[in-house]
Amino acid sequence: MRSSSRPRSFRPAVLSFALAAALQAGSAWAVEPFELKDIRVEGLQRTDAGTVFASLPFRIGDTYNDEKGAAALRALFATGLFKDVRIEVEEGVVIIVVDERPVIAGIDFRGLKEFDKDTLVKSLKDYGIGEGLPFDKALADRAEQELKRQYLSRSLYGAEVVTTVTPIERNRVNVTFTVDEGESARISEIRIVGNKVFSEGTLKGLFELNAGGWMSWYTKADRYSRAKLNADLEALRAYYLNRGYLEFNVESTQVAISPDKQDITITINVSEGQPYTVTAVKLEGDYLGKEEDFKTLVSIKPGEPYRAEAVADTTKAFVERFGTFGYAFARIEPRTDIDRATGQVALTLFAEPQRRVYVRRINVAGNTRTRDEVVRREFRQFESSWYDGRKIKLSRDRVDRLGYFSEVDVETQEVPGTFDQVDLTVAIKEKPTGNLMVGAGFSSADKLSLSASIRQENVFGSGNYLGLEINTSRSQRTLVLSTVDPYFTIDGISRSFDIYYRTIKPFNSQGEQYELVTPGASVRFGVPFSEYDTVFFGVGYERTEIKGDTAVPQNYFNYRETFGPISSTIPLTIGWTRDGRDSALVPTQGRYQRLNLEAGLIGDARYLRANAQLQQYVPLTPSFTLGLNAELGWGKGLNGKPYPIFKNFYGGGLGTVRAFDQGSLGPVDVIGAYIGGNRRLNLQTQLYLPVPGTGNDRTLRWFAFMDAGNVWGEDEKITAGSIRASAGLGVSWISPVGPLQLSYGTPIRKQPGDRIQRLQFQIGTAF
Repeated sequence: MRSSSRPRSFRPAVLSFALAAALQAGSAWAVEPFELKDIRVEGLQRTDAGTVFASLPFRIGDTYNDEKGAAALRALFATGLFKDVRIEVEEGVVIIVVDERPVIAGIDFRGLKEFDKDTLVKSLKDYGIGEGLPFDKALADRAEQELKRQYLSRSLYGAEVVTTVTPIERNRVNVTFTVDEGESARISEIRIVGNKVFSEGTLKGLFELNAGGWMSWYTKADRYSRAKLNADLEALRAYYLNRGYLEFNVESTQVAISPDKQDITITINVSEGQPYTVTAVKLEGDYLGKEEDFKTLVSIKPGEPYRAEAVADTTKAFVERFGTFGYAFARIEPRTDIDRATGQVALTLFAEPQRRVYVRRINVAGNTRTRDEVVRREFRQFESSWYDGRKIKLSRDRVDRLGYFSEVDVETQEVPGTFDQVDLTVAIKEKPTGNLMVGAGFSSADKLSLSASIRQENVFGSGNYLGLEINTSRSQRTLVLSTVDPYFTIDGISRSFDIYYRTIKPFNSQGEQYELVTPGASVRFGVPFSEYDTVFFGVGYERTEIKGDTAVPQNYFNYRETFGPISSTIPLTIGWTRDGRDSALVPTQGRYQRLNLEAGLIGDARYLRANAQLQQYVPLTPSFTLGLNAELGWGKGLNGKPYPIFKNFYGGGLGTVRAFDQGSLGPVDVIGAYIGGNRRLNLQTQLYLPVPGTGNDRTLRWFAFMDAGNVWGEDEKITAGSIRASAGLGVSWISPVGPLQLSYGTPIRKQPGDRIQRLQFQIGTAF
């Protein structure tokens, strides 16, 4: 076998195909079968000769005939490497003459605005157009049509795409797609025809698509999309079905575009039908003898209008209840018996529990960094155990609450060849767990104040926490190194270490010539007593020094005179938390409770310090969530000693009462220093709203807030009149570096002398 590149005269490709056809037909082009003495390949420039020989259905010494010649032509053309192939026979030698396709040297786009170039280059490879691939005009035409289709999906109906192929040296070509995107077609009008019960304005208010508004530049809601229109039609159908219109139907939809391809008109024809009232709800089929138990899950009652959403919720609740008994594939079929004459409907819920199954294996998918054991140890559904839907949901929520993943789903697959086995796949999508926290605030007094921390929630994919916090604000400088092992023991007992060095300079209107310096360390263990309850035990050591000779607040001066400039203590801590939220980062429902007690029983300072917190999240709608937060703090000195001033609570700013300067609420010393107090109250209400155009995306939400609270000293009386309050708006975003909140508020209850800070933001906080 030899490869040669001697020049020859080439015939058009059609003649090669004709030759192949003639060979198959046994015409005058046919050759008598003969024994192959040699095979030569001519015309190769880039393609390796071995590629050609590997495609041939014959070898030296074989008997060559017309059928093998035709098969060779088909195989060589099928490689896509050649635009022409010809077979010649000379004295027992077969000569394969090829004309190679040019290779694509580069791809470029001109006039591209709507799409990212790199994304398009990557997607074109799916159509066989890419650097280093053979150029095929047919594939280029397909790629051009696909580009036009993509522009149509963005409402750019006037977009034009022209493909230019430029030959260059060494049988290569450059492919350039020149795009004239034109202007986007906008929805100029949406009409609903046939509606009588509800106004057109009410129905169009359900749609994501609209004829444009002040936010259209961001939401692009006036750009037509078939997928968006289908979603809007489903919203329209659901609106009617949830109000008793069981026979509602969208008769037709017309989408018309103007001759200049700039305006779109959508017309929706509907048939409302009549409303129906439920007269009875019956259970039929196999309910495992637990009909009374299932009846408590029915959310639609006789005498109420038929509501498809309530029927769907009931069906889902039934399926989940069957799942707790091991029936993973239960089917619930709602059957309606309609009486059009009276406008009544009887609902029957027919149940088929199918078969009881057990879980053979639990797989983890999507984790490239996090170890499998980090996910598996949160599961309460075990392998080789009966399927339990309640435990699976609990397991999914526990994995989600880790905060390492942006998406957590549990999929159930039947095991092929078995009748009673399933596999569970925990499909997760990892998110960055490194957190760079930056906090800032601006006020007329302090100007810009900054704080920062860096931490890793999931060190090396182990589920362990490692954090370094640095605060460089004018009033408080902090260096804290923390580490947490959530599974110090196999039973889930956690262990954490903290080493810190704090320097606090409370605000002083007459100068900042004093400070509190507190180095210390602590260790804590968390013991889980139930799925939601954890009790913490800890011990630490603190050494606090009051520095400064002038402008020291009177309380600090008195404490230093009584106990000396340095006091040491060994605080003992015990705490309890219960976390029933559906997510740690973006909760929409559930409750979080925390109680912590710190006791200084050994050392110079003797005291008790307690802190309690309650958070409640209420889903008002699928997109609107109400968040409530309450926090109480209390402290008292023991054995006749005063409460240590360096254990005081502070209020004002993010996490307490927004729109007030950080740490500025509470008692003020005679020299103007904010010294905090031994009692604190925080009350916060936050309504989360979806950002227009983002659907039900929980990672980016607007919120409206109202805060109230204050800090009181030991000698102060807690009264309603002393409460400070604020209200405002903000945005919450789960950014790549952590949860961010930006808020702008105004005080609605304040006193003369209060320090106001309207604009505040922080990364790394929820409330």
